[in-house]
Amino acid sequence: MLDHVKQYFTCDAKRAKNTALSLLPVIGWMKAYRFKEWLLGDIVSGVSTGLVAVLQGLAYCLLASLPPWYGLFSAFFPVIIYFFLGTSRHISVGPFPVLCLMIGSAVTRLVPDEGPAFNITGFEGLTRDEQRVLVASSVTFLAGIMQLAMGVLQVGFVVMYLSDTLVSGFTTAAAIHILVSQLKFVLGLEVPGISGPLSLIYTLEIIFNKITSTNVCDVVISIVIMVVVFIVKEINDRFKSKLPVPIPIEVIMTVIACGVSYAFDFKTRYGIDVVGYIPKGYEAPVAPNPQIFQETAVEAFPIAIVGFAVAFSVAKVYSIKHDYTIDGNQELIAFGVSNIFGASFRSFAASTALSRSAVQESTGGKTQVAGLLSAVIVMIVTLAIGFLLEPLPKSVLGAVIIINLKGSLMQFREIPYLWRRDKADCVVWLSSCIGAFLLGLDLGLAVGLGVELISIYEPEGVKIFRIPSPIFFANIEFFRNKLVGFNPLRVLRKRNKALRMIRKLLKKGKLQWTSIGFLNTSCGPINESEDESNMEELDQPTDFKDFPARIDWNAELPANIVVPRVEIHSLVLDFAAVSFLDISGLKGLKALLKELIRVEVEVYIVASYILEKLHDCSFFDDEVQSSMFYLTLHDAMLHILEKHPEPTQKKSDYEKVKKIITSERKR
Repeated sequence: MLDHVKQYFTCDAKRAKNTALSLLPVIGWMKAYRFKEWLLGDIVSGVSTGLVAVLQGLAYCLLASLPPWYGLFSAFFPVIIYFFLGTSRHISVGPFPVLCLMIGSAVTRLVPDEGPAFNITGFEGLTRDEQRVLVASSVTFLAGIMQLAMGVLQVGFVVMYLSDTLVSGFTTAAAIHILVSQLKFVLGLEVPGISGPLSLIYTLEIIFNKITSTNVCDVVISIVIMVVVFIVKEINDRFKSKLPVPIPIEVIMTVIACGVSYAFDFKTRYGIDVVGYIPKGYEAPVAPNPQIFQETAVEAFPIAIVGFAVAFSVAKVYSIKHDYTIDGNQELIAFGVSNIFGASFRSFAASTALSRSAVQESTGGKTQVAGLLSAVIVMIVTLAIGFLLEPLPKSVLGAVIIINLKGSLMQFREIPYLWRRDKADCVVWLSSCIGAFLLGLDLGLAVGLGVELISIYEPEGVKIFRIPSPIFFANIEFFRNKLVGFNPLRVLRKRNKALRMIRKLLKKGKLQWTSIGFLNTSCGPINESEDESNMEELDQPTDFKDFPARIDWNAELPANIVVPRVEIHSLVLDFAAVSFLDISGLKGLKALLKELIRVEVEVYIVASYILEKLHDCSFFDDEVQSSMFYLTLHDAMLHILEKHPEPTQKKSDYEKVKKIITSERKR
């Protein structure tokens, strides 16, 4: 044991190198960087992505209920850290609208638009905007700690519990929240921020009550921006194979809107709300507020999970496309450190936006050098030319946000497809969407996850048992006891006793077989008698040779006979990870299989390593046959579902499994 501890803490050159490469993936891909082939593409991609990041940083900051220029911080600091720690070469790190909205919910709860802020130590002497920035940075810091802890503890697998269906329903509801939150900028209305359950309903009520106060200039600007951006985006999609780079229409329209607003003095003449003063440079680091940690821990956890899940999903798409691997646990560490570092400089939670990542990849980006250059563009705007964006109407930012929600809102089209293919998945989609719509994003995510876990499908009458270890003398009894939850030998003996009694009653004329089953012809009750003769016969397979039909043991039996019911008809033993089987384990396994087969439970074994040894040890006979073995779990399940088709209401599940198996075979 001491040697093991010593070896664990020993550090040599090779181990130090491997640790550095795992914690700093930049070392690995920078060594293989092809300057002549990749540098130009990364430069073009970095500039294009940087311009989009500036616009999205300003726009998405409105969702977080913060002054717009803080979005530039979120498009800079996390990108720098991810350059060194991230494993994806193509995602663009920075603000993500759903996370911004979740942060905005926490911000407006602690520092509402109307009324006093929460009584929190550290708020004294701060303006409302400064209080909100402190809340946003503290929530981000806490979310970063959670992500870092999960990465260090190697629990990146948690993202598996967020299925594509759940995420689709959740992001659709989030898109509706985002749309409603931007209506006040598009319409030029003063609408206080509301958080908590039914906040969406209350916000819409306020907007409809104030609809007569709409600023016509804001509406016209928003409509023009949305129409032009929509048309050009459609052109980008239709001719993407012919265009060298997508037309950056959002950036172009933003520049035009800034110029027109400045030239005609929209703020003074028409009373529209503009971005306003943007300070130059960066602010000094700030420590998070521990009291805010206590108030927002429930909100920080879903922010950490959603931020990682979205970024990992996008990163996985590009890693498959460009043939490299990403590490989920390292991604958690990268985003955790990015958010901790960024929060210290007043940025808010970072993830990735699919549209921004698509720009980075489609414009020729090969590595995170493009991401680093995009951060340089953001820095130039922050330090030198940010003042040029001061006359930008906020309605322009709101219009850009709304038009980019098209993809999320179009996910409503999945409902009919899911209903036809898999009603359980459709229920998960609707639950996560309606829950997030009515209760808010944090509680809605919890509702969707709960419904998803409840609705996990398992074919009726089928049990799958996976054994991840060798089977040998020390664990064979434990394996037997835990396998099916009942004693098959006891069930077999009860059935054979029942058969003896039924035979006697038929012989005496007290029972009669009819087309609808057994008919009791005796006037009085029939008492079960204990026949202890030939007890060894009770362990043999049930024999129906002198019966007109087989007996359904799960149906009601005649003459008050009671036999334990067996709820499963098929048992799948997944032995794919079993690498060793000794003689004791072999004998115990064969005895158990015979007992299960004799109580009419069909056994299927998925294995490859131990099959040759079973043949060598004469494992198979008339009852335990080699035909029960399958190479994959999918093959076994396909056979079971074809042999035991599900009822009509579960036909979609069968088709789903069959489709999955077919696609796996094609691969």
